[in-house]
Amino acid sequence: MPLTRSKSLPSTDAITENGGSDRQNLSSGRSVAGILHKWTNYGKGWRSRWFLLRDGILSYSKIRRPENVNLLSPSDDVRLIGDNSTDRLSRMYSCSGRGRRKHHKTIGIVHLKVSSYRESKSDNKKFYIFTATKTLHLRTESRSDRAAWLQALASTRCILPLQSLSGDFSFVSPKDLSISTERLKTRLREEGINENLVKECEKIVDSEFSEVQEQIKLLHEERTKLLDALKQQEMANLEAEASGIHESVYQLPNHKYSSLRSGKYSECSTSASSDVFEDISEEDEPSFHDTNECFTEPDVGSENMHFKRRTRLPDPAEKEKGVSLWSMIKDNVGKDLSRVCLPVYFNEPISSLQKCFEDLEYSYLLDQAYEYGKSGNSILRALYVAAFAVSGYASTEGRHCKPFNPLLGETYEADFPEKGVRFFSEKVSHHPTVIACHCESKGWKFWGDTNLRSKFWGRSIQLEPVGVLTLEFDDGETFQWSKVTTTIYNILLGKLYCDHHGTMQIRGNRQYSCTLKFKEQSMLDRNPHQVNGFVEDITGKKAATVYGKWNDSLHYVPGDAINKANASLLWKSTKPPPNVTRYNLTSFAITLNELTPGLEEKLPPTDSRLRPDQKHLEKGEYEKANEEKQRLERRQRMSRKIQESGWRPRWFEPQGESESYKYTGGYWEARDERRWDDCPNIFGEFTEEIADSA
Repeated sequence: MPLTRSKSLPSTDAITENGGSDRQNLSSGRSVAGILHKWTNYGKGWRSRWFLLRDGILSYSKIRRPENVNLLSPSDDVRLIGDNSTDRLSRMYSCSGRGRRKHHKTIGIVHLKVSSYRESKSDNKKFYIFTATKTLHLRTESRSDRAAWLQALASTRCILPLQSLSGDFSFVSPKDLSISTERLKTRLREEGINENLVKECEKIVDSEFSEVQEQIKLLHEERTKLLDALKQQEMANLEAEASGIHESVYQLPNHKYSSLRSGKYSECSTSASSDVFEDISEEDEPSFHDTNECFTEPDVGSENMHFKRRTRLPDPAEKEKGVSLWSMIKDNVGKDLSRVCLPVYFNEPISSLQKCFEDLEYSYLLDQAYEYGKSGNSILRALYVAAFAVSGYASTEGRHCKPFNPLLGETYEADFPEKGVRFFSEKVSHHPTVIACHCESKGWKFWGDTNLRSKFWGRSIQLEPVGVLTLEFDDGETFQWSKVTTTIYNILLGKLYCDHHGTMQIRGNRQYSCTLKFKEQSMLDRNPHQVNGFVEDITGKKAATVYGKWNDSLHYVPGDAINKANASLLWKSTKPPPNVTRYNLTSFAITLNELTPGLEEKLPPTDSRLRPDQKHLEKGEYEKANEEKQRLERRQRMSRKIQESGWRPRWFEPQGESESYKYTGGYWEARDERRWDDCPNIFGEFTEEIADSA
């Protein structure tokens, strides 16, 4: 069948009316091909690529000089989309003549069975294809061409329905396989074989079967790992597909198409000139991971993101002054560090309230735990909960500055639609210092309160966390744990570093719990930051073993023995940001104190982002930051008097005699209505008279 060009289609809804014939064509082996403009990066802009949709796989390749192109054979049963595709392909064949042509190189493939797509809301020529690892931003020549591509994608998805991997994929265990040698022994006896020879034959058969059983066991383990990987990919795809991704997340630059050459033709030109072919070397791409640097993640939360979060802190306005550390701490040995007034130079530009939310940087681990538990895999749910508990320590690597101690009643909110989470925290007690937090997402809730007891011992600072963290899934399964001890070493001499050590018990209310041991680093330890542990059932039997490093990654192995050859990755920390500051904040931490567009008017006057000393420090205005910090510390010293006079937290309440706090609700509703009448301006001027009236 000769090559044909697609007709213009009215809309993507056409699949419901005349999708039957297209479905039949695709299912009978017919492919779809054409030229699409693919966004690469800000340096190269849009690039023309040849796309081929065949057997549920969308592949794309560069369009090179015509003599090197062998995209399709005239006998291929392929439907071309777009006049530009037909014209280019015709010129390719006419330019190539009868000479031998090299096979084109595919630079990217997308398996449509584990991917999703969306059309653009603001541009009728653009659409997106989402996979678990990348996002393709594509543009057609006309609206009808986009409709044709979307209809082809929809038809393919109908032929290859996305079968859920969370169903029953149980395999026969190698231990359950068995054979019987009774028929063999009976037949041998009928032939008159003596009993000793019969037993010897039986042993040979059993030995051969044992070897086969071992091979089946290895295949079974490999297949289980493959299914786990496919489940993770499918969950990432389904989450993106169900999120209702908004076009505002993917605003492209206004320069349209980047120039191909210095000539008058742009890369997307449909002119008959031979300049339409790209002259690029093999090293010019691949462009698999090009969009990660240019676009934010899809919106999966309650509010649309019309902005890109910042990737660096503001440049310092002043040069930082040196401070004598020994003069500050020589009189404070053995004291509670939270009660020691230090200059602002020892702080980082985030508060302890924001630091609590930083522990949720890898909240996707809880999303995966939710999905695994939903599909009946309780072991993997417990493992991913353990990975989440460890991941919160990764951001502490290289962090040598102290977060701001919040004022009594200070709050912090974090609404991150791209992560699908809403977080809120409040300082609920001044003596002892207690911070309560609450976080919600699809399928789970997380809350807790922390009281850090710190002691300074001359050469080190020891932080003892007090409090319980609780994770509850929608199906009623809960996990609770407490944090381990943190020690900061070499305060006076040597290289400053922190270490986490102790035992973390993650207690589940159903079948599985987890125990993690954070190994304390010694002076001669060449392999620091180690974490080892196991998941066990209610009978005490070990179901899985975990190992790794709290600053890098965590792996697991089924059973109670560590065999790294069979280990599977649970969590891997993200790379540090390219713009490193003296605070060593992670890319996620850099965004926590940002006042995004339109946010300030929604915040209560108690939010940490509005704290003046913290804002000045972030801008590098050290003198102003220090003045404001001293002013607010005078107000802080009145907090104990306020608390003893009957002050109560606004958004949390104590739970009986357990000294724990629970979120009472109502914050997000008050935020929607801008109802902050009962929230005082805690960062304003404060006098003894105001303290008495409070």
